[in-house]
Amino acid sequence: MAATTALRSGPISVTDYRCDIARGAAPFVERHGGYSVSYVRKGSFGYRIRGESYELVAGSVMVGYPGDEFVCTHDHVHGDECLSFRLAPGVVELIGDRRAVWRVGCVPPLPQLMVLGELAQACVDGRSDLGLDEAGLMFAERFVEIVSGRAHGSWKLRPADRRRAVEAALWIDAQAHEPLDLADMAGRAGVSSFHFLRLFAAVLGVTPHQYLVRTRLKRAARLLADGSRPITEVAGDVGFGDLSNFVRTFRRAAGVSPRRFRRLGVADRKILQDRLAASARR
Repeated sequence: MAATTALRSGPISVTDYRCDIARGAAPFVERHGGYSVSYVRKGSFGYRIRGESYELVAGSVMVGYPGDEFVCTHDHVHGDECLSFRLAPGVVELIGDRRAVWRVGCVPPLPQLMVLGELAQACVDGRSDLGLDEAGLMFAERFVEIVSGRAHGSWKLRPADRRRAVEAALWIDAQAHEPLDLADMAGRAGVSSFHFLRLFAAVLGVTPHQYLVRTRLKRAARLLADGSRPITEVAGDVGFGDLSNFVRTFRRAAGVSPRRFRRLGVADRKILQDRLAASARR
């Protein structure tokens, strides 16, 4: 079993599992170390837990409860892949910590979860400006809503909520060149990561990480248009620690590479700059 840690933060960790166990191999007992929801993105495997047996296929969700022993079987295919979200107890308490919800064993392929699972995978692959921690929290919250039968309600905003979200956005804008994650931003606002994500998105229409990335892109466009500084230097100055990530993200947002953007005429650059600035405000 190949396991790659895609994210490790306070409230959530994300692991990319790629199983290389041969078809028909003898199963062995494992134990869940915490609360988890694992999105099956490819293949199929069996899951035995608490005397129940499940067959998981692409789109299914395997649910883990701390301390539960389980066995995975591989009787049908070889090479399944999962994206697993492990949640801190404090996050589970906020989302919904009813024991029955977290001991359902498995959830069949459901469109409400599959779209979020694929969105999270896009974050891992660098095809989305959503934060992977944000995608994981959204996936976990939707899972709880579906299993518990709770309605997917809208946020009831108070004036204090709006003020907190706007103040957070102003702080993010001022600190965008620094390495920030959801926990940092939530800590500054004085609330949990889960609460901050829901609050910020409800008020401003984008997630905190999307706002951060778009703010960085807007500044990068200004620097690229106003001077001849190396693209690597521009990427670092606006907060991108990885050049390839900057180039990929800029191209996805602007439709052209940073190098091509710099070579465009003044009018064309202005159009793209306005587009990037507008996307940061949505």
